[in-house]
Amino acid sequence: MRNAFRDTLHELARDDDRVVLLSGDIGNRMFDGFKADFPDRFYNCGIAEQNMVGLAAGLAMSGLRPVCYTIANFLTYRVIEQIRVDCCYHHQPVVLAGVGGGLSYASLGATHHTCEDLAMLRALPGMHVLTPGDAPEVRSLTRAALQRDDGPTYLRLGKKGEPDVHTAAPDIGPGRWSVLRGAADDAGHTVLSCGNVLPIAMASDADTVVSCASVKPLDDDTLSAVFAHADRVTALEEHGAGGFGSAVLEWLHARGLPTDKLTLRHTPDAFLHRTGSQAWAREATGIAPC
Repeated sequence: MRNAFRDTLHELARDDDRVVLLSGDIGNRMFDGFKADFPDRFYNCGIAEQNMVGLAAGLAMSGLRPVCYTIANFLTYRVIEQIRVDCCYHHQPVVLAGVGGGLSYASLGATHHTCEDLAMLRALPGMHVLTPGDAPEVRSLTRAALQRDDGPTYLRLGKKGEPDVHTAAPDIGPGRWSVLRGAADDAGHTVLSCGNVLPIAMASDADTVVSCASVKPLDDDTLSAVFAHADRVTALEEHGAGGFGSAVLEWLHARGLPTDKLTLRHTPDAFLHRTGSQAWAREATGIAPC
């Protein structure tokens, strides 16, 4: 995913000289091409993520299109006040690209897990929250995030090596999902897959699989079709309670619709006190085909 983000951002920077990349002391070799082509538009802000986001907000106020890139847990938990006040309050078009979302960095322990970020970021007024499921979705959503001019966007990336499910970049964006198996108005079992668990959803026996890459805003049309026709619905995510599944519950409640069709599959209300691979961590937290 992160390579798809790098390549897409490089393409966008060629077409728009307002695009500026800020790094939280990671990705230096990964962005060598960007630095070579745009030496005045890359800033290594060091291990100072709060300053990085504050700087990005100032650049956005000056007419530039800043993109902040670092590990997701440091970009969100450490910087929530700057995101809220500097970016959201002022409606600034800052893109916050968090790499290693969910359990991608499971081998580094709980300090590097990011299983509360969706809950935090979707609660902020004016924030868009996008969670691509594979590299083709990264390409579409990176473009969509840079096109937004009325507020900030959180782009939650995986790490590297995730399998592609799409064969080409899909037509998705804020409030617009893609159906990869079946149809939104099919009966039977529908899995609503959020983010990099998409291959797990595709390995399930569900009749319909929807890649729900926009957590805020949700896709009203697809949700309406799914809950009007499906016999049961599973919301699957590599995140704790309060994230995507909770957003779907809120959507149902706001419309006075029953919630008995919906099952939430997310990480438990507990930290992992052991380390291992992402596959091991998923098994330990119950993130598996459903």
